[in-house]
Amino acid sequence: MKISRRRIMGFALTVPVVLAACTPIYRNHGYVPAEDELMQVVVGKTNQTELEGLIGRPSSQGLLTGSAWYYVGSRWETFGAREPREIDRQVVAISFSEGGTVANVERFGLERGKVVVLSRRVTDSGIPSMSVVHQLMGNVGRVSADDILRD
Repeated sequence: MKISRRRIMGFALTVPVVLAACTPIYRNHGYVPAEDELMQVVVGKTNQTELEGLIGRPSSQGLLTGSAWYYVGSRWETFGAREPREIDRQVVAISFSEGGTVANVERFGLERGKVVVLSRRVTDSGIPSMSVVHQLMGNVGRVSADDILRD
């Protein structure tokens, strides 16, 4: 049984293509400042103008103009013909005082679908409070149809 040269060349070209199709492809979306960039932000001293020069403007801001800046970044993995899946998401929330200085810097991540605080630098006001992200994410799943339909 003689194997033709054409079959060997076809096999030699097919194997790398098949192996390349099994390699995961990663895509990054959004922007989250690195930890060393965030270390330059001084809580209680850095203002919005200085912050823009240090780490840039975010893609989203708080509901009230200037109340907070949110930097959101995610990493997606595509493997072969499977649906892409999000393997990492981070949110950096920087809130401002009424005077326009940084009051709070928090970094959040997702772990098994739950919001997790990764790091936090806060000006201590003596009043315990929850961040906007915690309040929003904390209400997901708490309201049931029975609560809405009750008189």
